[in-house]
Amino acid sequence: MDTVITPEKIELPPGAVLKLLGNWQDYQRLLLQLGDRTVPRVKYRPGEILLMAPLLEHWKKTSLLALIVITLLDHLNRLYDSFTPITMSMSEASSVEPDYCFYIENWPQVQGKNRIDWQNDPPPDLAIEVDVTSYTDINDYLPYRVPEVWLLKNNQLLIYRLQGENYVVTESSYFPNVSKIVQQCLQIANEQTISEAIRWLRNFLAS
Repeated sequence: MDTVITPEKIELPPGAVLKLLGNWQDYQRLLLQLGDRTVPRVKYRPGEILLMAPLLEHWKKTSLLALIVITLLDHLNRLYDSFTPITMSMSEASSVEPDYCFYIENWPQVQGKNRIDWQNDPPPDLAIEVDVTSYTDINDYLPYRVPEVWLLKNNQLLIYRLQGENYVVTESSYFPNVSKIVQQCLQIANEQTISEAIRWLRNFLAS
């Protein structure tokens, strides 16, 4: 499949990442052109627009990470809301599309809302990014002050937490030792299925 970018058509082969020079107005026009399509993924940084067509590996690992979080939250009997896909954007400043996000502490403040005002509503408590194609920059999340971002890169889970004005790699504030759990689930899902990985996790938590 060839890369095609025209005013009428946008097609990227799986795994492709494309950087375009453009301003906020160009980004908005591109979103209108894409409509409700979830592929390609699009993010905006001042002066540039990035498009990415995820591989099957991307979606599978995103599903697994989301199910791990859901299983852990259910085990802890926590209330939460979750969203995918979702576009976080601040006019003229930035736009980013986490693969999955969770409201854990702040779910009452967005409950029932069909749209989130990123200037005034709280950000997700946890955002998940799976980076198979070197598309993610953790600093894209700084304008939104997302407290915790998980980045799965090269099958390693990096947990970033916002400290002051920067993100630092540390442990999750919600799930102690979650990196080891993710590694085990990744191995099981790779050798068997996602269902077997989640079944293992449920049995592990019950033991």
